[in-house]
Amino acid sequence: MRTGRIEASIEAMALKQDLKLRTVVQFVRVHHRSTEWRTILYLSLDYPVPQAQASGWKYVNGDVNTLPYSYTLSSLPALLRDGADSPMAKSYTIPLTPNTPFPALPITLPNMALYLQSSLEESRKALHDSSSGMRKLAQLVNSCYPEDVPVYEESDLPERKGVRYRLRRVFGKKENRERGGGNEDVYELITPFVPDEQDL
Repeated sequence: MRTGRIEASIEAMALKQDLKLRTVVQFVRVHHRSTEWRTILYLSLDYPVPQAQASGWKYVNGDVNTLPYSYTLSSLPALLRDGADSPMAKSYTIPLTPNTPFPALPITLPNMALYLQSSLEESRKALHDSSSGMRKLAQLVNSCYPEDVPVYEESDLPERKGVRYRLRRVFGKKENRERGGGNEDVYELITPFVPDEQDL
C-alpha cells in the first residue's frame, strides 16, 4: 500500500492543468434485510463549472449531498442513481475546506488515507452543528459502523492525543522514515493534525 498511488489517466494529463481529486464516500447496505454496510469510494477529477451551467451554484457551495459537476459529464454509477439518501445507500461528497483541500494528483495511497481521516475528523468536530451538512459523514460512520465509534468524548482528551489515538487505530504504529514520492506538499496540506512521528 505504501508504494501504491492514484494517478490521472493519460488523457487527463494531456490537459496540461493542475489535476485535483474529488471524492464521494458511499455506504451501501449489503442486503435490504441486513444491518451490514460496505463503503465505496468514487474518485473523479475536479472540473470547473461553466458559467453558463444552469444551477451551477449547487456544485460550488459545499453541499455534501450534491455530486461533483464531473458526474454530469457521463452516466452515473448505478448505486448513485437513487440520490444521496436511499434505504440501500447513502453518500457524502467531501467538500473543499481550509483543512481538507482537494488532493493534487498523483497522490500516494497512505496520503489518500490521511485525507479521508482528515475529512472524518472535520465531520466529527461538526457533530453538534446543524447549520451545515458537514456532520453527515461522522453520523453515517457512527450509524453504519457503531462498533468502531470511539468510546471516549473528544473533550476527554487533548486534541493531539485524541488524533494520535485514532491514527494508531486506523493505520497502526508509523515507522520513522523520510517522506518521499513527490507528494510531500499534499501530505502537509491534508494532514495539519498529524503528530510528530517520534511521538507515536
